[in-house]
Amino acid sequence: MKTTLTRGLMNVLPMALSLWLFWSLFVSLDELGVLLLELIGQPRLFVGEGFLLVIALVFAAGLLFSVSPILWLWGKIERALMRFPLFKSVYGSIRDIASLMNRDGKPKDQQVVLVKQANGGFVVGFIMTDKAPAPLADALGEGDWVPVLFQLSYQMAGVTTLVRREDLIPVNWSFEEAMRFNLTAGLSKS
Repeated sequence: MKTTLTRGLMNVLPMALSLWLFWSLFVSLDELGVLLLELIGQPRLFVGEGFLLVIALVFAAGLLFSVSPILWLWGKIERALMRFPLFKSVYGSIRDIASLMNRDGKPKDQQVVLVKQANGGFVVGFIMTDKAPAPLADALGEGDWVPVLFQLSYQMAGVTTLVRREDLIPVNWSFEEAMRFNLTAGLSKS
């Protein structure tokens, strides 16, 4: 009985949580769109019209950001707001995470690597960029230092460590599969 219950839970729970998450996102975006429609005095015609409005607005924003004058203006606004330290930290982090997810069809260039530990074990990591920032590289001195992200399991957090390139073992494994492996503590099937 316990095994059957566990098997049912392990199969139904991920699907139920995923559907709930996407439904909640749909409802939230629909409510935002309905609020925008109410602000301009439009009556509600059908369920989902707010969601469609938000998607249309995001699409329109995407079109606008393909025009040079809009990009120039956005850059000016962004630079002005980045003068505020708290805004710079929050906005910069969110922008960097968003840029990781959207590469405009370009392949992700994060190299999956193994790093040997003192006890003889290995940790899966990701080279996030080819070079360490100049102030860090200057402080470390000799060597080809690269930032390596060690993703923590079951959370969107990790530890970035500077490692000498010669101490890394490149692995022929896709970034997505390796990230899934790390995020699930090695439980994923891929």
